[in-house]
Amino acid sequence: MKKLRYDIIVVGGGPAGSVCAWTAAKAGVSVLLLEKDREIGMPVRCGEGSSEEGLKEFLPIDDRWIAQRISRLVMVAPDGTKVPISTEDLGCVLDRRIFDGELARRAGEAGAEVRARAYVHGLTFSDGAVSGVQVNCQGEDQTIDARLVVGADGVESRIGRMAGIRTFVRPVDIDSCYQMTLANIEIDARCCEMHFGNDIAPGGYAWVFPKGDRKANVGLGISGDNGSSGSARMYLRRFIDRHFERHTILYEVAGGVPCAPTLKQITAPGLMLVGDAARQVNPLTGGGILPGMKAGKIAAEVAVDAIKRENVTVDGLAEYPRRWDQEMGKSHYRLYRIKKAVFKLSDHSLNRTAHAMMRLPSADRDLVSLFKTALVKNPKLWIDVVKVFA
Repeated sequence: MKKLRYDIIVVGGGPAGSVCAWTAAKAGVSVLLLEKDREIGMPVRCGEGSSEEGLKEFLPIDDRWIAQRISRLVMVAPDGTKVPISTEDLGCVLDRRIFDGELARRAGEAGAEVRARAYVHGLTFSDGAVSGVQVNCQGEDQTIDARLVVGADGVESRIGRMAGIRTFVRPVDIDSCYQMTLANIEIDARCCEMHFGNDIAPGGYAWVFPKGDRKANVGLGISGDNGSSGSARMYLRRFIDRHFERHTILYEVAGGVPCAPTLKQITAPGLMLVGDAARQVNPLTGGGILPGMKAGKIAAEVAVDAIKRENVTVDGLAEYPRRWDQEMGKSHYRLYRIKKAVFKLSDHSLNRTAHAMMRLPSADRDLVSLFKTALVKNPKLWIDVVKVFA
């Protein structure tokens, strides 16, 4: 380490942490970004799908970190009915190793100090407030002081627990996920598929996200309360055997995704949580890249202001949860309500929804119509659907 005191220490070098470090460093405060793995961006524990329009809010699109551009989205019902969904926002499948590395590079270019192989195993406190971290950095134990610590350390969020924040998520609200990157498979390289059904992924869905010619991320998530029926890997293995007669497995990864509302508490004296650590994941899709980046940016802006005012108390950081709730949190809660209803649907209801959608003109088969059709017996949720998707 070059020094042992910083304005802000960010723990976790994923998109949320790197954007937070990048934003804060651009504002002129001293920032240290710590990543426990040997390389930022590895291992990849993500389907890697994103919206290009969402990414443009943070940085120009660079073909180097886009593995495949997507022009079509297809929902597949339990009986195999395929429903093409009309969407104006073209998506992409990222190469997270390159993308995450670019975000960290930009943080460093802005003035942040970036360190990999830095495992934070404790926090320090002063007068009841977080005042730094205890870290093993490349084999050397150190205590590093900070005016503010940001926990961007993923779904497990040891940082949040160490600060006394209740980060518990009910099993029903955390998906057990397994993904394999497959090669030598026959796919439509411009089309993302999402497969639904209680025999396919109970309480969740399976995805096929292309990463170029004859290559794709193929994975699924099952609700945590369905674990007794079989593991996510078992369901995925069965899904792959059904859909891809010949394939080569390039990479396997497992993990948990918090498909829950944002934590009620995302700050403590001297501390903020962002991204998966704060449960700022889209509860319906499990997508966390863009929400995490948004949270990282908001948190950094509030943190810089709090440091300049020399007030990193909960009151001094209150603008962060307020802005998150205003810009993303309310939408996430509506998505959570929709998720709870959709993933309780029987296979018969899902099939009926698909058949009804296919009777609509192709231009009308959008996400609003899809969820309104699926939730025909739950009209109270229609207003949530409209507010989120229209």
